Amino acid sequence: MRGPAWRALLVVLALALADAAAGRFVVEKNSIQVTSPDELKGKYECAIGNFGVPQYGGTLHGWVEYPRTNRKGCQSFDQFDISFKPKKAGGRPNFVLLDRGECFFTIKAWNAQNAGAAAVLVVDDKSEPLITMDNPEEGKEHLENITIPSVLITKKLGDQLKKSAEAGDMLSVLLDWRESLPHPDERVEYEFWTNSNDECGPKCDMQMDFVKNFRGTAQVLEKKGYTQFTPHYITWYCPEAFVTSKQCKSQCINHGRYCAPDPEQDFSQGYDGKDVVVQNLHQICVFKIANETGKPWLWWDYVHDFALRCPMKDKKYTHDCASDVIKSLGLDVEKVNKCVGDPDADEENEILKAEQDAQIGHGKRGDVTILPTLVINNRQYRGKLDKVAVLKAICSGFEETSEPAICLSEDIQTNECLDNNGGCWLDKANNVTACKDTFRGRVCECPIVKGVKFVGDGYTHCEASGIGRCEISNGGCWQETRDGKTISACSNEVSEGCKCPAGFKGDGVKSCEDIDECQEKRFCQCKGCSCKNTWGSYECSCGDEKMLYMREHDTCISKEGTTATVGWSFLWVIFFGLVFAGVGAYAVYKYRLRSYMDSEIRAIMAQYMPLDNQEGANQQHHVAHADDI
Repeated sequence: MRGPAWRALLVVLALALADAAAGRFVVEKNSIQVTSPDELKGKYECAIGNFGVPQYGGTLHGWVEYPRTNRKGCQSFDQFDISFKPKKAGGRPNFVLLDRGECFFTIKAWNAQNAGAAAVLVVDDKSEPLITMDNPEEGKEHLENITIPSVLITKKLGDQLKKSAEAGDMLSVLLDWRESLPHPDERVEYEFWTNSNDECGPKCDMQMDFVKNFRGTAQVLEKKGYTQFTPHYITWYCPEAFVTSKQCKSQCINHGRYCAPDPEQDFSQGYDGKDVVVQNLHQICVFKIANETGKPWLWWDYVHDFALRCPMKDKKYTHDCASDVIKSLGLDVEKVNKCVGDPDADEENEILKAEQDAQIGHGKRGDVTILPTLVINNRQYRGKLDKVAVLKAICSGFEETSEPAICLSEDIQTNECLDNNGGCWLDKANNVTACKDTFRGRVCECPIVKGVKFVGDGYTHCEASGIGRCEISNGGCWQETRDGKTISACSNEVSEGCKCPAGFKGDGVKSCEDIDECQEKRFCQCKGCSCKNTWGSYECSCGDEKMLYMREHDTCISKEGTTATVGWSFLWVIFFGLVFAGVGAYAVYKYRLRSYMDSEIRAIMAQYMPLDNQEGANQQHHVAHADDI
């Protein structure tokens, strides 16, 4: 196919791709809050640029400058001797306000960054809904080096800011990304839409660099259950009228159902689009089989190793090379091949059909139309495909205080608890604090220490509560030690509060005073007894040394033989009691046995000889019957 026919096919294919990409593209947003001047105070929406490093989960406060020249930022600001660096060390950062037009968004951001700007606010030149500032297809030499965030603001807000700046007002704004991604629970679910093609220029290089750098982090998060990761691949279909053409056959499998662009954009040489589709299918099936064995993280190893061992440039981008990589990871090659199926079959492939369905957006996600794309908690990530930038976005998807330790490292965020303890409650004596560092900042929340829960507002006070609380700072109760004896107003038997123990009085928190039991004259009242007050108790004694005081009865008894006399008398009483009880029981037994035997003998004898009373009864019986006759 040559000439007009070939060009017509390219147009149709382009339309097919455009149709696939014409779905709902969701503009991901963050908020911009104007804090001065007063007449513009308020919160507004802005669109996150698809480059640079958005501060997901964080905020950035700065002054806004509208340059006197080069207001579209298409030239280097050095030419105009303009710098946006803070005038003093430690000063609030400066944002640059630029007009849209004349050059790529990335050029504006790059020039602003080189001039010291901390962020770029691009003003739309049309009164329209916000759009996403995307990466250009060309001029990407500086793209990977953009590290500042960029946002697009509406023309209305931009015009107001520019007018205020030209009037000499101080413009202060807060960029807020804390709610850019939802964070509903303790696990983050994310998707990575990628491609196995390694000959698509800077975009493919960027994807492979990301896989290489992020692989270890992704695997740790997955193994520990912090994340649930799913890879995806975009395919498109060949129009029915061109299914049998050489070009569609070279780019598609399964009779034109699943296609990918030719790697070299040249149908006459190198690998074809269908080779890319097949290898994409291999990568999906590797994930499926690995996931079934409980090791979904092996996908990262496979993609990384395949890129190194089977590159297109070495003519190793083949089924056999893929099989070797699969075997090296301990996966079942036959299961993977069965999952891949027959690429020449005129039927749907279940796996690729599911991939095409997944491209359609659900809820707030929008359709996936570009590669690469990250979707985190069902929202499309915007920004640089970089390990730290992506990790920040993933960390912002965790419920606060549930994020893994890696999200709290110095490379990802600052620990606000290090500065004045974050303004939270602190028990310096026991090094217990209510300050908890989180990815989005700090929270003042009473802690749990050694299984003991502290309760309070977290800012001014926290108190140990429940069982075991006395092990922590004595539960906040009074405690004192004298002569090696420690007495406390905290008791684990009492779940809350402090109570002075017996022998003391007071609030139990600040103090407990000893009670003088002797002055109360309720103790040691027996004749000849004397009372001595002790710390927390009392002692009673008898005036005569030969006497022993018994506290239970408040009495004095003789020490000499008292114990023995009482003891032997008690034993003799028990002994004779047992003897009398035994004799009595024996007498009763003999009496009952004799009575029983007498009754038995009498019954037996009555069967063989009549007794006197029986004969009298019989005679009376016979007389009665004679009278009747």
